[in-house]
Amino acid sequence: MRANARARRLLELADDELIVGWRDSEWTGIAPTLEEDVAFSSIAQNEIGHARALYEVAARELDTDADALAFDRRPDEYRCAPLVELHLLDWGRTIARRYLYEEADRVRIDALKADGDTELAGLAAKIDREETYHRLHAEMWAGRLRDEPRFREAIDELWPYALGVLEPGLRPELARRVGLEPIEAKERGEHTPQLAELWEEMTEVRRSAPGATW
Repeated sequence: MRANARARRLLELADDELIVGWRDSEWTGIAPTLEEDVAFSSIAQNEIGHARALYEVAARELDTDADALAFDRRPDEYRCAPLVELHLLDWGRTIARRYLYEEADRVRIDALKADGDTELAGLAAKIDREETYHRLHAEMWAGRLRDEPRFREAIDELWPYALGVLEPGLRPELARRVGLEPIEAKERGEHTPQLAELWEEMTEVRRSAPGATW
């Protein structure tokens, strides 16, 4: 599937939201408190909803449909950033990723809202309103864990991955927001082994009946 520049941009955004949503959903039933079980389930659902909205716009560019973009591509065809692919089942590292992803996503959304592509700017504004709760949740937990050595280690470990969510020109703003120095980023284009493992699970039902109408 050949994508033009606009479609590639949309797929990057959508793939990030889809995969981080699936990763967040892995906390359903095992979060440290009932409240967090509900919170992460809600956040995951929102992120996947944002992915669908973005896939629908991309699908018009590519003459396909949102479900095909989400589930019918091979793992190496996804354009998501390595940060969202990582399989993290340690609470501190998960919160570190959620905090860094939300800060990177805020920078990206702000840039999109000012974009000359009015359709994409309008969609970014809608997503921005729905992201408010995600940011408050991430900031609350980051504040709680800020002085925990394991949390700080996780932030340092994931910082190169967080930078890779953004285009190079937006990375200094992310560094300013989180108070870290820009370093070499883990760029898009080279997937982690964890993505293929997640893809197997994520697409299992759809692959079980090729061509079915769902």
